[in-house]
Amino acid sequence: MTDLTWIDTALKSARPQAVAALLRYFRGDLDRAEEAFQEACLRALQNWPGKGPPRDPAAWLIFVGRNSGVDDARRSLKHVALPEDDSLTDGGDVQDDMAERLDGAQYRDDILRLLFICCHPDLPNTQQIALALRIVSGLTVAEIASAFLVSESAMEQRITRAKRRIGEAEIAFATPGAAERVERLGVVAAMLYLLFNEGYSASGGDALIRQPLCAEAIRLARLLLRLFPSEPEIMGLTALMLLQHARAGARLDADGQIILLDDQDRSRWDADLIQEGLALLDKAVRHAKPGPMQVQAAIAALHARAAQAEDTDWAQIVQLYTTLERMQPSPVIALNRAVAVSKADSPEAALDLIEPLGPALANYFYFFGVKGALLQQLGRNEDARVAFDRAIALARTPAEAAHIRQHLDKLSKTA
Repeated sequence: MTDLTWIDTALKSARPQAVAALLRYFRGDLDRAEEAFQEACLRALQNWPGKGPPRDPAAWLIFVGRNSGVDDARRSLKHVALPEDDSLTDGGDVQDDMAERLDGAQYRDDILRLLFICCHPDLPNTQQIALALRIVSGLTVAEIASAFLVSESAMEQRITRAKRRIGEAEIAFATPGAAERVERLGVVAAMLYLLFNEGYSASGGDALIRQPLCAEAIRLARLLLRLFPSEPEIMGLTALMLLQHARAGARLDADGQIILLDDQDRSRWDADLIQEGLALLDKAVRHAKPGPMQVQAAIAALHARAAQAEDTDWAQIVQLYTTLERMQPSPVIALNRAVAVSKADSPEAALDLIEPLGPALANYFYFFGVKGALLQQLGRNEDARVAFDRAIALARTPAEAAHIRQHLDKLSKTA
């Protein structure tokens, strides 16, 4: 690995820790914390190739960034009261002393605070994800705009609005208490799963799957798991992502068309990710504290353990969806349970279950796709055609539209 490659990796790895610590030091000023981190990165690029990497890159960046931020505040005559700190210097080889003062607990609280800030309940989900990608992951505005298929200026405005709302909310930056931490941890986990889902099944654009978003969500989940190594729901979240992401290589054909789960070549599933996910899920279950993430991971695990589609234990999947719906009532979960019922019981039984969901899912692509498929299985081709027409109108990507078009073509051939 070249020096520059190593430095780039070190800077990216240290970013959550360093930005979080700088955010605490600058009393929640996101812009100042980001600017201080960028300045520290520039100095790292100037110093590390010649002097060698510091023992603790995160500590080095925090210290240099903090000094830079304070200097900038003084120069701009906007200096605000900052915590007393005798160790502030004009630079130099200070990382060893700083490293001694930063222990794992401090890192954990800072990163957690940063994630919680990005998941502030006043922000819409899209702003939560955009802010997390910018602040925690360090993606550029252009990269985030590309991921969300909006213009760079629109994404810049979105992130600016999110920061303004965070500032206006006057969030307390004290370390969350135990009860508050548990409550917020659920929000953070939900945000990471939203991020993963945006990559797993894109909400728009030409690509159905955006692998970088999935990879970033898994990276952050692993980070969260390091911070909370005994939290079974975070194990479940990470396991869920790994088990789903393991199928990425088999979900589309060479032409980018969707391959349904039953038709996928399971030899193309990533065995290493599956093993890691299954091991994490088993570990979570041993804690005997079931939660929605663990239940969803258990469903994904049943698919992963089936050597071929015919081996899938659909009866158990129905039971798990029933449990999940009890924990987290939702028309989407009810729809997923109906799909499992169609496999375990019959399409008639499934159709009876989804009919009441129509009003709640009137603009949901998957609802009409499932409804059309069930009607098609029952030989009600004209009703199926109506459902598929509605689905294709709601398709968010070319791959989704093409998949529904295949169903319509089959109906035309049998007419």
